[in-house]
Amino acid sequence: MIGLLAAISEAWSEIRVNRVRVVLSLVGVFLAVFAMTTITAAGNMARQMVGESTERSSGRPATIRVDAYPVSASTAETLRTTQTALREAATRHETAWWGLASQQGSQLTVRFPAGTQLVTASTVDPSYGTMHRVITEEGRWFAASDTDAFAPRLVVNRAFADQLGGFDPANPLTVVLGGDTPVTATVIGISASASYDAATPGAYVLNSDAQRWNLTGDPASTAGPGLEMWVPDADAEALVAALQSEVQASLPGYSVSVWRQDAGAELGILDTVLAYGVRGVGVFALLLGGIGVLNVGLVTVRQRIREIGVRRSFGATGGRVFFAVLFESVAATFVAGLLAVMLSIILVSNFPLDAVLPAGVTLEDVPPFPVRAAVEGLVAATLVGALAGLVPATMAVRAKVIDAIRY
Repeated sequence: MIGLLAAISEAWSEIRVNRVRVVLSLVGVFLAVFAMTTITAAGNMARQMVGESTERSSGRPATIRVDAYPVSASTAETLRTTQTALREAATRHETAWWGLASQQGSQLTVRFPAGTQLVTASTVDPSYGTMHRVITEEGRWFAASDTDAFAPRLVVNRAFADQLGGFDPANPLTVVLGGDTPVTATVIGISASASYDAATPGAYVLNSDAQRWNLTGDPASTAGPGLEMWVPDADAEALVAALQSEVQASLPGYSVSVWRQDAGAELGILDTVLAYGVRGVGVFALLLGGIGVLNVGLVTVRQRIREIGVRRSFGATGGRVFFAVLFESVAATFVAGLLAVMLSIILVSNFPLDAVLPAGVTLEDVPPFPVRAAVEGLVAATLVGALAGLVPATMAVRAKVIDAIRY
């Protein structure tokens, strides 16, 4: 241990003596590690942003969609039969997160102060908000208790609320829905997801309310809601096959389609591209930085060759000289990598996302700084230092004592 500590102490002393030269040689390693860790963290945020965007439209991985349509014309009775069969299928498989949701927008007749207007609406269950990451800007999303309310509840977009004079949580907005049998609905929240066109009024309405008050019009001209189930990714393929046969058997004379609607496969490809792309750039940059460290190490050994010969003549072993020269490179690159990782963490953790994200794009769950990226940066910097120090250390050991003293 005394020899090891002595070698470490000697290596650190040489780094301090040649600190200007060492710092200049480590600029490449520092920038490479900083770029690699920062890009990895930024890639995680980009992946999370893309993932959340797709989850708002197609559901979280893995989301299975089940649609069933009667071969004959749809009626109120066939819609009730379809919904009952779909709910029984979800209950039978004991899925924690599931609900009915219309895939194509239904039409609500809304009596705005400026006149009656048809508004695109999605009929959903309360679980839809969690399964699709619906963001409520003001007010709240549907709760289970809303299904038993005495009046319909609506979650609308900003354009809808503006036509009613603005949203005030203390004084909930009300609006009349329907044509021949009107009913007064209460607006409980505003969500940017309630319409793909922010300038056009849009709304969410509960399936139970739409069915109870016939809010979406003639069943023959309205596509009924389908079943969405958020299940573990490993169970998705088997569950798709099971639901296809079970729902078809429970609804003879219906056309049943079951598929996985989330973007799990596409996000997997994005992860692969980001991972290999970032690592490829990082490895190339680290190689360039390692070449700089190698050159400085060779120059340093040539300048210290007489000193090394004197130390060998006084009994310093080849192993001690080899380790001292090697550790100079390893310690220097490790410190450079550590400083680069620390700077990357500070930058990423305090980066103002709201100021750079495009309008309408949100990041609900900001991923933490990837520990794996920090560890990989430190390990890569250390390995580069070890590889760059092997040649100078070997030259120092192989130098003959007499020749080194005469140099």
